[in-house]
Amino acid sequence: MRIAAAQILTGRDPQDNLRLVRESVAEAAAQGARIVVFPEATMRAFGAGRLDEIAEPLDGPWATSVAESAREHGVLVVVGMFTPGQGGRVRNTLLVTGPAGDAGGGPDRDLHLGYDKIHLFDAFGFAESDTVEPGDATYVVTVDGVGVGLSVCYDIRFPGQYTALATAGARITLCSASWGAGEGKVDQWRLLARARALDSTTFLFAVGQADPEVEGMEVKPGAPTGVGHSMLVGPDGTVRAEAGAGSELLVVDVDDDEVTGIRKVIPVLANGRVTERSGGEVPR
Repeated sequence: MRIAAAQILTGRDPQDNLRLVRESVAEAAAQGARIVVFPEATMRAFGAGRLDEIAEPLDGPWATSVAESAREHGVLVVVGMFTPGQGGRVRNTLLVTGPAGDAGGGPDRDLHLGYDKIHLFDAFGFAESDTVEPGDATYVVTVDGVGVGLSVCYDIRFPGQYTALATAGARITLCSASWGAGEGKVDQWRLLARARALDSTTFLFAVGQADPEVEGMEVKPGAPTGVGHSMLVGPDGTVRAEAGAGSELLVVDVDDDEVTGIRKVIPVLANGRVTERSGGEVPR
């Protein structure tokens, strides 16, 4: 399966950002990509304005336009947007839309659904939960018979989510992000992506916003606006491909058979005995 990371830098205007999506989808499709993955907050960059004023449901005009582009080019598009939540907050949603192929024995399907980010970025002085309502369910979608798990940014710090996705059938896991800049943060991004791939023995495709400083744009203090370095990590934890800091389309090939081989050699999912719910009385 060929997958593309559209490492773009988005701004305030959802329509300008939608234009970037359309252009990247067309370019990725021309290079033979089956899935095109965009960063978190593609609809509007963090720190670029209120999120509730641009949030739309999955059947709204922004998501519908993305779906039309996906169908036009025959690819599955995965892109960060914002949908309405409760009490004035929004949901940080990963839209998955487009043709998903045959899931096994049936006709080809079109997907159009959203994964709502579970773990909110209340860290490093930023409080995402002030404006964003958390999701409560994980998602694995099937694309051409292959399970693809969904995650967003801060989720990558929580290994239980990735092992749960793998247990539910994920063989490729996507993580769309708008990673916060700072000392050591790129190293943390690389380390976490490699660790989560090893935890789950899946391919992990981590896709981030480009670094605004590298692009010559104003950096919003305190907001996670992106550091680039989108990457594909193999199920053995090795980095197979990595983008730089600026805007870039990274196109990679994934061999699903490799997951089967690695899981025979390193059967951590089968061997695991401790779960997040495990517990007991401490011996005295």
